[in-house]
Amino acid sequence: MQARLTIVVVEEDRDRATGIVDALEQTGDCDVYVIGNYSSLARKIAEHSPDMVLIDIDNPTRDMMEELTLASGPLDRPVAMFVSGAAGGLAREAIEAGVSAYVVDGLAPERIKPVIDTAIARFSIVRQMRNELAETRRALEERKVIDRAKGLLMKAKGIDEDAAYALLRKTAMDQGRKVADVAEALVTAAGLLG
Repeated sequence: MQARLTIVVVEEDRDRATGIVDALEQTGDCDVYVIGNYSSLARKIAEHSPDMVLIDIDNPTRDMMEELTLASGPLDRPVAMFVSGAAGGLAREAIEAGVSAYVVDGLAPERIKPVIDTAIARFSIVRQMRNELAETRRALEERKVIDRAKGLLMKAKGIDEDAAYALLRKTAMDQGRKVADVAEALVTAAGLLG
């Protein structure tokens, strides 16, 4: 585990919450906050800005999944959900809501550390994939704008594609800007001029 985690535990039963807190304190250096009911869960989680959320619940509901999704917490931090049974097929909804670990048969103190480690590792992998996907999409959009700008230059100046790109690149270097920014400005200006 990383140094000094802030963990929010969502557990209605006070005795179980105490057991979870005790088990967490044995796993390492962490600050633990307990949320005792599921109403306004998103707001309560956000107040603590935790590194991780552990939810121990007998039977999660669709409302809880929606609240968890609204929390945007699963996109910002690992979430491990411990449930008592199969929960009527809500595992898929939990994963779609961003839960990093969905553990059936409840929370056992000896399983806390491995589940936390797994949830953190899975969350890191998913976050890296999301970042790479966003970067790829951004690069594709930039490529499309550059291609449109090259097309405009080719038509307006009667030059080939290589010369159009060279002109974009030279303009970008002269202005200390990115080629995509110069291309975007050209496409925007051409749109305004009609």
